[in-house]
Amino acid sequence: MKKALLIVILFVSVNSFAQMAKDMIAKPGVVSGKVIDNKTKEPLPYVNIVIRDMAKKILTGGITDEKGFFKIKDIPKGNSLVEVQFIGYKLYSRKINVTSKNKKINLATIALQEDTANLDEVVVRAETSTVVQKVDRKVINVGKDLTSAGTTASELLNNVQSVSVDSQTGQISLRGNSNVRVLVDGRPTNIPVADLLKQIPSSSIKSVELITNPSAKYNPEGMSGIINIVLNKNANMGFNGSIDGGVTAGHYVRYNASTNMNYKTGKVNFFMNYGHNSGDNYNFGFVERPGVNLQKFTFVNENNSNLLKFGADFYINEKNTLSVYTNQNWFNGAGRGTANIFDNNGTALIQAPNTQKNYSPTQTYNVNYKLDFDKKGHNLEFEATYSKTDAANDLNNMNTLQQPSDSDYRVFNYFNDIGNNRNNTLINLDYTNPLSDKTKLELGLEYRTDETKNTNITDQEIYTFDNNGNINGTTSIGNSNFDFKRNIYSGYLNYATSFDKFTMQLGARLEDFNVEGIFNRVGQNPDPVTDHIFTVYPSAFFTYTPSDKNQWQFSYSRRVDRPGIQQVNPIREWSTPLIVSIGNPDLVPQFTNSFELNYTRQIKGGNLTFGTFYRKISDVISRITNIDPANPEVGQVLSFTNFSDTDAYGLEFSANFKLNKWWRVNSSMDFYSQEQLGNINNTGTNPTQLSVQNNVFNARVSNSFTATKNLRLQLFAMYRGPQKDIQWDVENMWMVNTGASLQVLKGKGTINLRFNDIFRGMKFAFNSSNPFVQNGQFNWESRTTYLGFNYRFGGGKNKAKSRRRRDNREKQGGGGFF
Repeated sequence: MKKALLIVILFVSVNSFAQMAKDMIAKPGVVSGKVIDNKTKEPLPYVNIVIRDMAKKILTGGITDEKGFFKIKDIPKGNSLVEVQFIGYKLYSRKINVTSKNKKINLATIALQEDTANLDEVVVRAETSTVVQKVDRKVINVGKDLTSAGTTASELLNNVQSVSVDSQTGQISLRGNSNVRVLVDGRPTNIPVADLLKQIPSSSIKSVELITNPSAKYNPEGMSGIINIVLNKNANMGFNGSIDGGVTAGHYVRYNASTNMNYKTGKVNFFMNYGHNSGDNYNFGFVERPGVNLQKFTFVNENNSNLLKFGADFYINEKNTLSVYTNQNWFNGAGRGTANIFDNNGTALIQAPNTQKNYSPTQTYNVNYKLDFDKKGHNLEFEATYSKTDAANDLNNMNTLQQPSDSDYRVFNYFNDIGNNRNNTLINLDYTNPLSDKTKLELGLEYRTDETKNTNITDQEIYTFDNNGNINGTTSIGNSNFDFKRNIYSGYLNYATSFDKFTMQLGARLEDFNVEGIFNRVGQNPDPVTDHIFTVYPSAFFTYTPSDKNQWQFSYSRRVDRPGIQQVNPIREWSTPLIVSIGNPDLVPQFTNSFELNYTRQIKGGNLTFGTFYRKISDVISRITNIDPANPEVGQVLSFTNFSDTDAYGLEFSANFKLNKWWRVNSSMDFYSQEQLGNINNTGTNPTQLSVQNNVFNARVSNSFTATKNLRLQLFAMYRGPQKDIQWDVENMWMVNTGASLQVLKGKGTINLRFNDIFRGMKFAFNSSNPFVQNGQFNWESRTTYLGFNYRFGGGKNKAKSRRRRDNREKQGGGGFF
């Protein structure tokens, strides 16, 4: 496979350089001139100059300098069109003819006339989020909705239909199931999903794609499908951008800021996106075992994240495009909390303050090369992505009621220094060939490797017990490390054809999956983890479009959920005095056969979508709580296990439309049902067979009201129904948000004000009888107030003038304070 990739790269490179040399020889012309305002006669800087052939295809281009002059080289021989484009002015177009005797063409002075109809209309981002139903996915284009302003990806996704994010654990679920694959710009990431969603500011997100039944072209991981977060990357001519900033006030105050810019000239587009979030988050809750004990918790997490994406697109010629970008993510977290445990009489047994520090820098590098052949849609694309994360997590746990002289002092007074070094490489080669107007063939190869090295240095000890169950001492857990590597080789084929009102796509993905892992603990023999699976994943899509306003879609795919590093890692990732969390190295993958039927109806001002799905799932992976064998009276161990086979089905409805000129509604409702079977070990010896039917109803509605030309109001509400699994009964939660946005500075600035969870309906409350009878509730800073400001710049006449005045002042100013 490596040889094949090398041959392809060499072929593409030779082809590119040959074509570039040919183009350089064939483009001898130069066009120049000066652009001014027709009324003021002042020169206009940063005006877009576009050179097109007679078929309207872009050949090259550039922008004017600070004095309004431009000079565009490499114009091909023959007739071309020169277009002068500037927002707020009418388009100027002129035909030129480059010959061997007429290589240098001077257009002299071009006076642009104002276009009063478009003078104040600078649209960088849609005012409201829109939902677009495509053949294989639902795309939520993120606008400047008040529900998304100043939030993180975690909070934003909680407002997206069919998606839920657990505000306590950060776990994400799609259609009621947490086995979902999350991508950023279509690529996997090293960062655990719960951490990732907290680190991405919503202002850096362009759209969210819900791919609930992916085709064979996509990696088959994720039973519920794929959530792809697409970050901003502008490609407008000239210099464009926006700046966002805001403050969120709840129990604590948090800050966010971001900027999104691009500069496109000629055949190169440079883009940059930066986002920052910082501040404290407050959480509190309790877990009660009636008649036994009461645990009260408080947590304060100080998070500081910075996300930078920058890169460039090189349009070498009409057939060759090279794109490169990098994501640089820096995350620092510092947490402090307390776990107070009381007996049945209210006497304090444990007062356990704890602190932790997290450091998680992540680097992603991507290169993409696309070769277009003569036939439209016929192309070959090569892409390589490399990601690396070096994370450190330092924890200190204490019990202020204990003294160092106590024999069990180390049980509650200890430290954990956990390191996670992760890297992955992804290489894709995709070939697309439209065999005819109605058929298309897709072929592809993929190589992926994920490698994780996890270490835990600790002085933690646990209780030991005699044959009668009495504590007879303590023993050290010991330092440990866990190395885990996955290699995946795959190839796919898709064949699509259409006839009359029907479209059909059939495909299959072949995948060879290898796992090698080893767990080492001081004083114990190494424990290996291995797996090797070869699987075929078929997919089928059928679309029937009886009219322009009606569309039916039926799809099938086979998918897999492989245990991740957090699920199989036997190292204790975190703990409280009575609760520890570890992975299960014996987990096996779960496989799903997924069927889906959707109907989309276009209506006046929007669309309606109805959907239903059915899944047949084997070896279901789920969270489990068991008695801690080191502390059987009161201790619990959170881990993962495989349950029996099960079925799941659901119904969905969404609507996005305008009721009238001043009122737009975006709403969705869904119902899911899943039977779950499993064994629960309540006693530490004999498991118990249990069965539960989980029925969940969710609803969301977002109303946007246009009060005046510049003032917009918004009212958002959501309801998440009660849920059940083998061990937990989770109560319902709901939220009502409201806010307003005001456009200022001639439409280039926006002030946002939002009030979240006005009635404090958001909470995680639960009841359980396994492994103990207990209940609890956790709350977080859901009731908050947000105030933010957004400013958009570039491409407009007013911005050009102000920039020119600023430049002139800087040139004439001289000595600062003097």
